[in-house]
Formats: sequence, C-alpha cells, structure tokens
Amino acid sequence: MAEPAKPLLADIAISKPVLDSVTTEGPLATLARMHHEAVETARLANLLGRSLQAAIGLPILAALAVFTAGGTGVPQTTAWAILVAVASLSIARAYGSAINQPFERAVLRAFAKDIDACVLYAGFAWGAGAFLALGPGATPLTVLAFAGVPTTGIAILLRDRLPVLLFLAPVAALTSFACVVRSFADGSLAAGLVLILSAMVAASVILVERHAAARREADLPNGFPAS
Repeated sequence: MAEPAKPLLADIAISKPVLDSVTTEGPLATLARMHHEAVETARLANLLGRSLQAAIGLPILAALAVFTAGGTGVPQTTAWAILVAVASLSIARAYGSAINQPFERAVLRAFAKDIDACVLYAGFAWGAGAFLALGPGATPLTVLAFAGVPTTGIAILLRDRLPVLLFLAPVAALTSFACVVRSFADGSLAAGLVLILSAMVAASVILVERHAAARREADLPNGFPAS
C-alpha cells in the first residue's frame, strides 16, 4: 500500500526560538528583526571580504610613501616599515580567522571587533610615519598626500564608517602634530590642510552610510518597522 503523501513543508523544522519570537513579537516584528539581522550579516561579510585588500594595500602605500617622500634615514624608515607590516599582518590575521565561516553572525561580530582594533593600530602606525618616514622640509603637498591617500584608500576599500574613522583619527592627529613640531615647509598650512581633508573624508563616509541606510528603509514595505 502506497504511503500517504506528505505536505511539502512537513519535514522542515522551525526552531523553538523562532516560534517563540513570532508569538511574543508578532510576525511583522519578527520579520523586521530577521531583515535587520540579514542586513548586518551582509554588511559584515562584505567588510570581511574587503579587509584583505586593505591588508595588501597598506604596505604598498607605505613603500610608495618612502619612495616619494625621501625618508629620514634607514633606521627610522625600517622602524616605520615594521609598524606598518605588523598592522597589515594583524588585519590579514583577523581576515583569516573569520573567512572559513563568512556568514556566521557570531563569527562576523567577533571579526568586526578585531578589525576595529586592527585599523586603530594601523592608523597610529601610519601616523607615526609623519615622524619616521617624511623627510625634513616636506612640503604641504607631500604631507597632504601622505595623510590623504591612505585614508581615502581605506575609506574606498572598507566602506564601513567605524573602521574608517578609527583609522582616520590617529592619522590626522599624528600627521598634523608632526607638521607643528617638525621642520616641515609651511608646517602650519600643512597641518590645516590635513585636518580639513580628514574632516571631508569623515563627513563623506558618514553621509554615504546615512544615504545607504535611508535607501534601505525606503525600500521596506509600508508598515514595516524601521531599524
């Protein structure tokens, strides 16, 4: 005798937490929460994928900076190269620890904390180059390129507000401070230009993120709870 046909979804188990959330929150609120979790997972997964590019790009930019700025001597340049290499390796290590589970929210959240710490250190490491890598008498254009190129590059690569700002802040602070205390040509002007450019990059990153969030909210159905 033939076995009675089963409903199409009969073998799909729905976890108790999901059923409980539907009961306590209501189906629309549960769907909204799941949507926001999916958005967060996608954002962090994209950040994970782009972080390796940042790890590769930092030492390349450092080499270009030494080549164009002239350096302050072999010991100082070597010390700065070590700082940047450690920053690059730390970002690569954070990437390697999470890439095997790129869509697990717990893993991605741990990666987000790691990458924040890594880029903060990378910002201090790069900013130290204003003392260790820029030659005496560096022009405002040279100083502006030294601070502006990596911060803009990190902003383009990572495209995530917090890591970009964590990298930007120490770079801007240390570079502008070096302009004041070192014998750069027109140091005050260079410091002002660095701070202005850094503020523009920070504002651009914040505005782009707000615009993207507004577009996501606008695409939601009417009555769908906002994040």
